[in-house]
Amino acid sequence: MTALQRNISDVKEAARNEVVRITEQGGSAFVFGSEEAFEKRIAAEREDAAYEARLLEAVGRGVADIGAGRYAESVDDVFRKAESMRSRYA
Repeated sequence: MTALQRNISDVKEAARNEVVRITEQGGSAFVFGSEEAFEKRIAAEREDAAYEARLLEAVGRGVADIGAGRYAESVDDVFRKAESMRSRYA
């Protein structure tokens, strides 16, 4: 008798809320879960992928800004640049 056979009710209960991985001899073999748990997992993965894409894009913009000299070395520099921009549009 396998652990899965002995604990099927525990596996079902866990699968109601999350995706459960079932292994064979230490290696992944199957995943088990309710449709709702599966949909929640897909939504979470989509959110993570979108966050990662936004982060990558922001880092890329930052690297480009540094390469183009668009950066400040101190808080005072930031305020001076902001004041300069404000005076141009005032």
